[in-house]
Amino acid sequence: MERPERVAVIGVGILGACVGWNLSRLGAEVVFIDTGRPGEGVTNWSFSWVNASNKATRKTYFDLNVAGMAAHRELAGIIGPDPWWHPSGHLRWAGDPAAQTRLLETTELLADWGYRVELSTGAEVRRRLEPGLAIPDEVPVVFYPDEAWVHGRHLVRRLVEQAVASGAELRSGTAVRAIGTAADGSVQTVALSNGGSLDVDVVVNAAGPSASHVAGLVTRRLPMRPEPGVVARISCAQVPLHRAMHAPHIEIRPDGDGSVVLHSREIDALIDAVEDPAELGRRLHELARHAVPELGGCPVAETRVANRPIPADGFPSVGAVPSVPGYYEAVSHSGITLGPVIGRLLASEILRGGTDELLADFRPERFAP
Repeated sequence: MERPERVAVIGVGILGACVGWNLSRLGAEVVFIDTGRPGEGVTNWSFSWVNASNKATRKTYFDLNVAGMAAHRELAGIIGPDPWWHPSGHLRWAGDPAAQTRLLETTELLADWGYRVELSTGAEVRRRLEPGLAIPDEVPVVFYPDEAWVHGRHLVRRLVEQAVASGAELRSGTAVRAIGTAADGSVQTVALSNGGSLDVDVVVNAAGPSASHVAGLVTRRLPMRPEPGVVARISCAQVPLHRAMHAPHIEIRPDGDGSVVLHSREIDALIDAVEDPAELGRRLHELARHAVPELGGCPVAETRVANRPIPADGFPSVGAVPSVPGYYEAVSHSGITLGPVIGRLLASEILRGGTDELLADFRPERFAP
């Protein structure tokens, strides 16, 4: 396969940045295109938790996420860990006996698959790891020492800056309005909303929540699952926790710069009924202070409802679409965990041909044209 001379990466969140950075390292001419600024869309409003413990529904998906965790560690060694990489592990505990049973069953499965799991009690966790938690002494707590959280906006900016320094081009504040194809159906041009046009050999659809629209520009059907999520940031003079955690009803993690990120599936379920994001943020804050009482004195700084980029079956869509030569997809909800591994594998596929077995279950052709 001839190496393409020019690749347009549509969408500069975590997946687009990782794909473009890897392509640039391998010698491709990369053009990043985004309606906003790099890393400030969904990537900036994600819980940004690097893990495979929450991905046990399918072994191949678990394996891909384990590879994503390893790719993050490798990436930190290449570009440096500051200020984006925080490998401090992850805590999880449940609030009722049935949920505790499910949690412990999952940890047994993960341990059988070779995943590192440490089981302790609330009292031990307060003594060793997180003294600020309000958690009963005897509650079982699972600690995943290999998990991490990522400051997504910082990572995206680092990757894009390095790619641009190596010759990539960044076009922010413009959308793709058309993708032109040659007589044989292969990608040929990209037309921009600002009136510009690019001659390209390859297009990578990493447009996140807009991926279905971009796919439609090449008459490709990419069904997406409508699933908005709400995230709040609270400001703390001194952050009273050190790692990401799943407490009953609420997910909490540090965010650097004196802030903490909050998310809850239970609050997500209220998005349609509660129209005011500020009210959703107040409810997240209330849940958080029950787990970490010191957070009660930290005001909510901002709350955002964002549409998650989830293909209809819940799994990533990564790779070439055979019916449109030169068109590739990099669309996934678990973009933070999977960005570095998808970026590496897809860049290799585009420039060198072939496909990696890790992506076999997640190819775009599983969706009808």
